[in-house]
Amino acid sequence: MKITVQANSGDFTFECEAGERLLYAGLAQGLRLPYECATGTCGTCRGRVVQGTTVVEWDEAPGFARLKRAKGDVLMCQARPTSDCVIRVPANLAADAVSPTRPAHRTGRVEKVRRLNRDVIDFSLALSGPMTFEAGQFVVIEAEGITGGRAYSMVNFSPACERLALVVKQKPGGAFSNWLFGNDVDGAEVKVFGPLGRATFHPEEGRNVLCVAGGSGVAGMLSILERATREDYFRDHGGEVFFGVRTLADGFYLKELADHVAAGHGRLQVTLALSHERAQSPVHPEFPGIRLSSGMVTEVMAQAMAGRYDNLVSFLAGPTPMVDEALRLLLKEAKQPALYVRYDKFA
Repeated sequence: MKITVQANSGDFTFECEAGERLLYAGLAQGLRLPYECATGTCGTCRGRVVQGTTVVEWDEAPGFARLKRAKGDVLMCQARPTSDCVIRVPANLAADAVSPTRPAHRTGRVEKVRRLNRDVIDFSLALSGPMTFEAGQFVVIEAEGITGGRAYSMVNFSPACERLALVVKQKPGGAFSNWLFGNDVDGAEVKVFGPLGRATFHPEEGRNVLCVAGGSGVAGMLSILERATREDYFRDHGGEVFFGVRTLADGFYLKELADHVAAGHGRLQVTLALSHERAQSPVHPEFPGIRLSSGMVTEVMAQAMAGRYDNLVSFLAGPTPMVDEALRLLLKEAKQPALYVRYDKFA
């Protein structure tokens, strides 16, 4: 079916199959449609259907809260066409040339599921075709029998990647995380769409790196550190990582973080912030390259970074309150340029 998008910057067209979401079809064909989570939670990918018809996949998606559905507003990540459509998108759009990081549909096979702590697991996805992505990006995963997709950042990084490493925190009532935690899912096939996301690391920018993560939000930070370490980025640039967890026992990926510190020429520092437990020593008892601190991760970051915000690019990921507070500190108090404060809004 033919989809015409009327944007502030002109009209664009792309083809969309009846079973495909409008957002995914447009992105896969190089149209830079607005989005953040791509799963129905944020509301960024809104459009108004002015001609034609669509069917909405998830009527209760939180992103519908501010939309005027009676006037034809839809979330493009949840809408599938049932005819040719004309959609008004109130944004400046552009069409990209063919790029190796253009998102596409793939399948993946779940492998090597392992528990990292009481409520966090990671696993590998063996892809049906290699994926090239930027460090810090994510994919949307769909499992049979579970309504809707879930967005997860890649933990790993390598060119033309054949396997993705993903980490998932169990959430009360979370259908996908309950599926992972409650079943033997090794060998299960899932649908994969990506890469997605704009909170990406580009070494050519030549800026010092600040990462602030809570819980499973550390995933994308590991991908960024992997690329930085591969390119020996911290030989000439500084890096600060603040990783927030509740208690010392809740920490994970600590060996990986310590390995990055060891390869960082003394210019990369990692601090584990304990929000519900007082740190008993200044460094981790098993990984002395990792510093310990007590308090919310945003508080720990603000205290450690005071007066040290020059020439930074910052990456944020984690629970919404944490990200919101980090944004306030970096944009309003530290006066960081918005261009260099990056996050993807999953919730």
